[in-house]
Amino acid sequence: MATITFEGNKKGRITWVCKIGIHPYPSIDNVLFVEGLKPNVLSISKSCGSGYDVSFNKDECVVLCKDGSPIFSAKRKGKIY
Repeated sequence: MATITFEGNKKGRITWVCKIGIHPYPSIDNVLFVEGLKPNVLSISKSCGSGYDVSFNKDECVVLCKDGSPIFSAKRKGKIY
């Protein structure tokens, strides 16, 4: 499989690609699982490019479907949402 480059010019191998979500709720396609990448990371630009609306405030990140229904939200913990 391919590799990606992340913080500090480190490289990680993509171990698999899948779709995540629980029916009947919306799902996210083409989620990459990367060897060596510790936190769960969601690409904001990829999400917005797929039609999702992503918004942040000081306490929370919210991801909405194209129709405005929420997919999920994440509380901020330190510097990470």
